Amino acid sequence: MQIYGLKNCDTCRKAMKALPQAVLVDVRADGMSAELTKRALVKFGDALINMRSTTWRGLDETERARDPLDLLKSHPALMKRPLIVDGENIYLGWTPSVQAELGVM
Repeated sequence: MQIYGLKNCDTCRKAMKALPQAVLVDVRADGMSAELTKRALVKFGDALINMRSTTWRGLDETERARDPLDLLKSHPALMKRPLIVDGENIYLGWTPSVQAELGVM
């Protein structure tokens, strides 16, 4: 199981604590494969981009209008976190429903 996020993200830390078998992949330092990004975009659509983030607010309209795949490649911190990959299953966020699906509750 991999948790894609940021090492200094509080939500990612909570997920790591609850899922000690998981490995954190820091998207800012290590990046994320184009295949996984595409797969996540297909499953989650616009929800994959955190439009409440400081990074998003710092972008101009031209940047915001870019293809989401390119945007996430250029600004990995824009991804809503964490993105949890468990085999063929992927989950977005650390909501009670995600926790229940992962058997953490």
